[in-house]
Amino acid sequence: MDKQTLHITNGNHLTKQLLELDFAGDILTWGEMLCEGPTFVDIDSEAFFKTRKSFFASVYQLELDVHTFKNELKKLNRKEAYSEIILWFEYDLFCHINMIAVISLMHQKNIDLPIYLVCSGRIQGNKNLVGLSELSSAEIIKHYDERILLNEDDIKLAVSLWQIYCGTDHNLFKPFIVKSSSFVYLSNCLKAHLERFPDSKSGLNILEKNILEIVKNNTIKSDHHLLGYALNYQGYYGFGDMQLQRIIDKLSIFFTIDLSGYKLSRKGHEALLGQHNFYTEIKNTMFYGGVSNADFQFSKTHNKLVKTPSNAY
Repeated sequence: MDKQTLHITNGNHLTKQLLELDFAGDILTWGEMLCEGPTFVDIDSEAFFKTRKSFFASVYQLELDVHTFKNELKKLNRKEAYSEIILWFEYDLFCHINMIAVISLMHQKNIDLPIYLVCSGRIQGNKNLVGLSELSSAEIIKHYDERILLNEDDIKLAVSLWQIYCGTDHNLFKPFIVKSSSFVYLSNCLKAHLERFPDSKSGLNILEKNILEIVKNNTIKSDHHLLGYALNYQGYYGFGDMQLQRIIDKLSIFFTIDLSGYKLSRKGHEALLGQHNFYTEIKNTMFYGGVSNADFQFSKTHNKLVKTPSNAY
């Protein structure tokens, strides 16, 4: 029997595109968003699934389809059926956390096959970063033709990063920000990750601050309007509607809303100026892998995470 290519995609939309383009091989759709919520190093485990299911139910009131996800992961148990694996992941933090998890999972399953990466981001003639599902059919094929073979150091790097992410000291990411690898956008993603911890002065992370800046500098007519801006101007995060809407909802104390639209309240201006730490008022607690954002703050002065003082909040 001829061996197949296994494509691992970053979601249903891209899987549909690859099927429409008649890409040869089998497809595993990665239907998780590991950039938020608690995680463990051992991915294909009941403890992992149970924890993720609980996270989605409590934070987003969503039922994680564990059965479908497990069925997708079973494809990795048939490694003898495949000749190579192609990873389809994007330039952003959302995709990169999923990607290092996928590579770590393959490492845990002792899969020793050539692994290639198809990663979108900067493309010629476009000043914006572009996601895979935004590419035309011709661009998808071109990206595939230019896929990068990951070397042993790349695999080791991804495994190390996943272990750090599931651990309690995310300052260990710092040396990897300047490390060269086949992951072109990794440095940007690691910086973005550290900056989503609360700022040590204002208590707002960079995404929250950016949303306040959007309200300050633009005429925002509605919640939907604000969400659109937040989606378009989020840099290297790659968050979806659901994630950004949750953040916007937490920021309501910083807005006044009238017939003319959204305006910053006095607290909003104070937060942007860093005059007061608003973390406890926002109550935007979130686990990132092995650590809670309540336990650390990002210090611009030291350019690293510092332990939250016991009397801070």
